[in-house]
Amino acid sequence: MRDAKSDGATWHADAEDLRAYARGELEAPRLWSVDTHLAACALCRQALAEAGDPLALDLGWERLDAELDAPRPGLFEALLTRFGVADHIARLLAATPVLRASWLGAVMLVLVMTVASVYAMDSPTVFLALAPLLPLAGVALSYGPALDPTYEMTVVAPLHGFRLLMIRTVAVLVASLGLNGLATLALPVYGVRALSWLLPGLALTATGLALTARLGPVLAPALVSGAWVALLVVAEATVHGTPLPFTAPGQGVAAVVAVVSAVLLHRLRDRFDASPAHAPFTDFAHRSTP
Repeated sequence: MRDAKSDGATWHADAEDLRAYARGELEAPRLWSVDTHLAACALCRQALAEAGDPLALDLGWERLDAELDAPRPGLFEALLTRFGVADHIARLLAATPVLRASWLGAVMLVLVMTVASVYAMDSPTVFLALAPLLPLAGVALSYGPALDPTYEMTVVAPLHGFRLLMIRTVAVLVASLGLNGLATLALPVYGVRALSWLLPGLALTATGLALTARLGPVLAPALVSGAWVALLVVAEATVHGTPLPFTAPGQGVAAVVAVVSAVLLHRLRDRFDASPAHAPFTDFAHRSTP
């Protein structure tokens, strides 16, 4: 330590201590003394600035600015990382539009109104018809340049396009099927029949994803939804009682369609990469650009 100057301090840090402090090599207890003294001594802070490496100081400020400007993870993202999900995957899931409270709240409101209509009409047909469409809609809105505001971030993410699609699909399915399951609990009088939306929902989602590889993220789910509505209209007009998709044979067909579509989706998995040779998403983005 140096003798005190005329500024009122009892002592000043010597040049060697300041150089070691700047390099991060000063050890306790001298480190504690110098650290405390620097907070109150302008002369030593000036000497420290002269002793330090300007380049290292600039880099330190840049790291500090980057840390201060970095977005803070939300509650959902923090929970995902707490359960072991990688940071970049948690960020992509948290940015998924249909996993936000507004979308989930809207879905829950629709389900509540549908359950109320079941009690009003004394028939679960409306609920069984709508419930399979919600997972399909959620998955369709979770991926694609025209539908996902974070699409550019997903493109540069260190993930295979198909893997990213599956990660988001599983997350959306868990949320959608969970809400559908809660709504089903409100229909105990119908027993197992109230769960007959599950296999059609999986079949519609798998079919929509498989067709997305060729038709794009808008046309494919639109066609699948239209085909489902048309099937229900025909079944309602030609079959008395329970509509065919919700009978045992209809459930078997839905299971087969789900398996076949899943196999086809796996065979077309390379088409979900954002590359010049890839069709459904990059081409759709180009067509939708004015």
